[in-house]
Amino acid sequence: MIQRQLEKHLLRLAKQYPVVTLTGPRQSGKTTICKKVFPEYEYVNLEDLETRQFAFHDPKGFLNQFQNGVIIDEIQRIPDLTSLIQVIVDNDAKSSKHFILTGSQQFEVINAINQSLAGRSAIARLLPFSYTELYTRDDEPSMSTILYTGFYPRIHDKNLNPTEALSFYLTTYIERDLRQLINIRELSTFERFLKLCAANIGQLTNYSQLANDCGVNQATVKSWLSLLKASYIIFELQPHFKNFHKRLTKSSKIYFYDIGLASYLLGITNQQHIEQHPLKGFLFENFIVCELIKNRYNNVRESNLFFFRDHVGNEVDVILDYGQKLIPIEIKSSQTMNSAFLKGLNYYKKISAQPAVESFLIYGGSNSSQQNGTTIFDFHNLADLYRKLEEV
Repeated sequence: MIQRQLEKHLLRLAKQYPVVTLTGPRQSGKTTICKKVFPEYEYVNLEDLETRQFAFHDPKGFLNQFQNGVIIDEIQRIPDLTSLIQVIVDNDAKSSKHFILTGSQQFEVINAINQSLAGRSAIARLLPFSYTELYTRDDEPSMSTILYTGFYPRIHDKNLNPTEALSFYLTTYIERDLRQLINIRELSTFERFLKLCAANIGQLTNYSQLANDCGVNQATVKSWLSLLKASYIIFELQPHFKNFHKRLTKSSKIYFYDIGLASYLLGITNQQHIEQHPLKGFLFENFIVCELIKNRYNNVRESNLFFFRDHVGNEVDVILDYGQKLIPIEIKSSQTMNSAFLKGLNYYKKISAQPAVESFLIYGGSNSSQQNGTTIFDFHNLADLYRKLEEV
């Protein structure tokens, strides 16, 4: 079984808080990691109809059946349970009863925690495998393998065909999760919207264009984007405005939490399709941006990722905001290093009112180096980049 970076943090959090809440996409490995880290805890899944009915009709009886620790899977199915959990942990602060809650609808789950368990629950996020969890220095996959396969654990654990597995994943998501969250009458229109999101990864979000292409209004587009974010399908990167006196873009960018799913939505059905695909550069960018976010979440930190773009198109793919320190990162899929790749970084460092401590470039080649004050990493060396970031 592949060790998850979050395991040690879950153990630590469980010693510090009576409740630990773990959110993340479906099939990201939440149940597996909880059972591994807390093997002595009882386990219940609110997706099970009988279990859910028991919890709904007799919540006190449901919770009182657990003497010590319990893992409650998919807590968003009965979010009111968090109110009773609050009473239990408040009434007996020294109780050995600990609650591990998981959920795949982040807004619903976190809202329930904030309503009832603020200050009582630690919150962690588990995304699909990270590159550094899945691959070692002795097992360096090609870029096309990564972009086609993605990182959902089940695909790797069972050696599944990515196209087939992601098709089933998407069908399950639409048929089960969407129908729970919203009444979408025209599922075919929503599926087209999903594919348009994939076609626009790494580009400025244009609500009007998305609405026109789908035949819906902008309010519907914004509602659907919120839905996709809530269920960990996509996330948006916001522009960075700090300490600038220039006109900057206000639009966000769309990225997918799993690059394999984005490739599937683009109609990519094998690794060879990646090589000549016109969106290969954006797919690679999505992969790296998501890996940077995984590194934050796997260490129980909030995302500090933004991007920079001014009104004339000068751009840096990622700005890491550490408060007093800003770190610009550029991402290029090319296997050949070109000094032109540093243009955006050099411009940003020149005009930023808050000097960048360091700058980095991640590219599709195989050599790491230093050039004009920028550290260049090949994408297989993300672990080295993370160590470098810890030193900043």
